[in-house]
Amino acid sequence: MAATVRIGTCSWADEALSKYFYPKGVPPKERLAYYAQHFDTVEVDSTYYRLPSESMVEGWAERTPRSFTMHVKAFAMMTRHPVKIDVLPPDLRDAAQADDRGRVDRPSREVRAEVFRRFLESLEPLRADGKLGGILFQLPPYIVLKESSLEYLEWAREQLGDDDMLVEFRHRSWLDEDARAETFAFLERIGANYVTVDAPRSETAKNLVPSVPAVTGPIAYVRFHGRNLATWNLRGGSAAERFDYLYSDEELAEWIEPLKELAQQSEQAFAFFNNNASSPDPRGGPGRVSQAAWNAAQLRRLLDAAGIPATGGE
Repeated sequence: MAATVRIGTCSWADEALSKYFYPKGVPPKERLAYYAQHFDTVEVDSTYYRLPSESMVEGWAERTPRSFTMHVKAFAMMTRHPVKIDVLPPDLRDAAQADDRGRVDRPSREVRAEVFRRFLESLEPLRADGKLGGILFQLPPYIVLKESSLEYLEWAREQLGDDDMLVEFRHRSWLDEDARAETFAFLERIGANYVTVDAPRSETAKNLVPSVPAVTGPIAYVRFHGRNLATWNLRGGSAAERFDYLYSDEELAEWIEPLKELAQQSEQAFAFFNNNASSPDPRGGPGRVSQAAWNAAQLRRLLDAAGIPATGGE
């Protein structure tokens, strides 16, 4: 049987959701519980910026129902992004060796391994409750397909042990027509799940990968980044500007058949919206809507109409 497509958003606490999804008066600590009344899955993005504490993760587990699934974005150092040394635990800073800008760019493998260990240890409350989904490895756009990149991903997969690995590529070398078979075979071999993306289309931008729906493990995973090509590589632009896009019904309808096929090929299927800005209310009212929450509800209606089992966006 095909997996149910579980729809969610990338974060439950971005500015647009906070202003336009939650009813007025809902305090920040109660937002996750409210979100979980409308969705049964979410991505946690705050963990990219700082290692989570176990008490923080315990709070997430306590505020969500038993059937809830949280996918957690890997800390920046785990995905080979540079980090400011002051975001590391104090006892790791001496070993991390910052550059003259206060960034740690090439830590030793031993330091990385310790960061992996602490990150995974902090997620135990979710793991113990059966709520931990995959660990999302969103690679930097400068990580290209080459032997050292493959070696690092294989090492990182070993660090995760029994936890699921989700890999999102952001350099097109991984998904060029003559390379994608090699990429998918590699992910299958190491036991990692490929992340399909919907993003702006470009023939020239190397940091925009084509949308290639595929499954390399038990989890089908699609992230919707919006299609705002004008702001994608805008110098100095914010994340809200880059992902500022409201999908139309026609654009989301393009994904009905791919999502159906992905669900048929997997044990679990997820679709997440990362367009984290706001738009004028499409119904013509005076207010604004969270793009991610609005599009999640749109996708749910389209899947329901097509007879494809789905949850989220209620």
